[in-house]
Amino acid sequence: MTAELVRGQNHTLPQTRLEIRISAGSPVVAGATLADESGTVRGPEWVAHPGAHRLPGLEVSRQAAAGHRLAVDLEALPGAVHRVTVLLALPVGTGGPARFGATAAPFAAVTGLDGTEIATFTLTGLDAETAVNALELYRRQGAWKVRAVGQGYATGLAGMLTDQGLPGAAELAATIQEAVARSLARSVAPPPPRTPEADRVRQTSGPQAPPPASSGPTAPSATGTGPGTGSGPGTGPAATDPALPTAAAPTSGTPTPGAAAPTGPINYAHPRRRPSAPPAPPPAPEPAQPGQAPQPVAGDATGWSMDERLYNQIWGMFEDLARAVAAYRSAVDFAESRMGQELDRALSDPRNRIGGAGDRAREEARAKRDELTARAREALDRDLGQLAAEAAVVEPALPAAYAGWDNPVWHAHRIPMELPMALRLGDLHLPERADLRIPLLVRLPLERGIWVDSGRTASEAAALMDGDRLRRLAMETAVLHAARLLSVYPPGEFSVHVIDPAGAAAGPLAPLVDAGVLAGPPAAGAQGVASVLAHLTRRVDLVQMAVRAGAADSLPPDLDTGEQLLVVNDFPHGFDDRAVTQLRYLADEGPAVGVHLLMVADREDASAYGPVLDPLWRSLLRITPVADNHLADPWVGHAWTYEPPVVPPGSRVLEQVLAAVTTARRAAGR
Repeated sequence: MTAELVRGQNHTLPQTRLEIRISAGSPVVAGATLADESGTVRGPEWVAHPGAHRLPGLEVSRQAAAGHRLAVDLEALPGAVHRVTVLLALPVGTGGPARFGATAAPFAAVTGLDGTEIATFTLTGLDAETAVNALELYRRQGAWKVRAVGQGYATGLAGMLTDQGLPGAAELAATIQEAVARSLARSVAPPPPRTPEADRVRQTSGPQAPPPASSGPTAPSATGTGPGTGSGPGTGPAATDPALPTAAAPTSGTPTPGAAAPTGPINYAHPRRRPSAPPAPPPAPEPAQPGQAPQPVAGDATGWSMDERLYNQIWGMFEDLARAVAAYRSAVDFAESRMGQELDRALSDPRNRIGGAGDRAREEARAKRDELTARAREALDRDLGQLAAEAAVVEPALPAAYAGWDNPVWHAHRIPMELPMALRLGDLHLPERADLRIPLLVRLPLERGIWVDSGRTASEAAALMDGDRLRRLAMETAVLHAARLLSVYPPGEFSVHVIDPAGAAAGPLAPLVDAGVLAGPPAAGAQGVASVLAHLTRRVDLVQMAVRAGAADSLPPDLDTGEQLLVVNDFPHGFDDRAVTQLRYLADEGPAVGVHLLMVADREDASAYGPVLDPLWRSLLRITPVADNHLADPWVGHAWTYEPPVVPPGSRVLEQVLAAVTTARRAAGR
């Protein structure tokens, strides 16, 4: 599984021969520094850059580009090296962006030599910086790890290298920029695009245009990966490797008879085979008026597909809101602390405690506090206004998997042929702006089960609600999640099993049952519970053995290898000790082989098991059927209020979506 890192997070590297892929919205310089155990770069010979692109165990690109591939062999590094820092910088004097805040957020992915992603990191939050430490590969107790850094420097390469203790940092930074400039001067601009008339008429005279210069052995290819990996802002918010193309394909080809000989390098590409065009970039925002912020655009983030760009944009909004509120709260705390200190100093003199001196000191301290708080609130309101404008643009543009049930996209929804990148589970908001909602997205396939908490102690809203009503709402929430999963998976690649031991969820389950989208009738009673659990446990066991033995072809023909979802209502009612053990096994081992758990339960009902079930509760993502502030972001740890998905009153969108699932399955012969 790909680890989607956020700033400061680390991940163990399973291998030592790696490739680091960089994608950016404009050409950047990519390099790397080697550091000893104390984090010091000992000299210029420990820096890999376009002017000296090879070091023992390390190779970087020779020129600035929008995409890079850096080769790393950790075992070949000098023994004194304990840290490899991947750095990015904007080239000087090329007419490109003057700061990272004026271009799309760079994206970094650490992969194996076979292209399998190990960890990814999107460098969000950059503004005036012109150089940034993207990633660190560091040795800890004999093992190598990767850490997402994302530390920017407005002082550029010189400031960054100085911070790493390099002697003569300014001179080396100038040398790097000179090497980049020489590389750009040697490159040949690609020819202009051919017109339709030129496509129909073969040139019969004149020299051919030479192809553009290559960026060396580490030049990136114009390929991308499918969904898998972000949040985050997600956490979040992580992302797949967008790997945007960075160079135009050569256009010279084999000359026709009678044509003049080409004057440039020969291109051996087949003249009638053209590479597939890259996806269209996100629409450009309208020019901002002087003194105004740029207009937001849906999909204005890095990514190979629109789904990926929207996913990254949502996680960027999540992180921006978290950090903006954190700055505001920190400023308010500082203002309160400063007021207390000033009052303590003023009133420490007994002479100021009597008469007007003490009152004046209090008034001045409170006035300063109010001024600081007002400034912080003004900055917060400005940031919140920009995020609200972005949310107003992004929400209507979301695909079905990311959209709320009130989005019109559901009324024209068609079952996709490919799995989307993520799924929306609800919304998140903070008390500073309750109407600014950020979609809560989870990656697909699900990496952990989901627990819908039906307990009355889950939140203040739950404590005031009738227990039976709360349990019904919890099951209705689970049905909405199951329906959404069915609607975004290709036909026949997702099956839903239901365990309802007492038959108490017949009402909420009616849409699924009536549409005929369940793998079988809801299982009731002890025998039904045992039958479903045995079936799914057998599937997990067989697939695990086949994967470990490399014998996927030997699976029984009656085994459904598609993704499976088990919906359990009112756990642990109807479960004996064996059934509980099987459920724990499915929660732990199932997601890796395509068996997922969606459980509706009140933890108090299972209190008799004591700490035995603690690992089960911890392994599941807890959500609630009513608003509750129990989720924390990975950046500053705010308590976010979770809002569960809700179908608009009187809407038949759920029935329409399930009918579309049934129609798609019939058309596919499922």
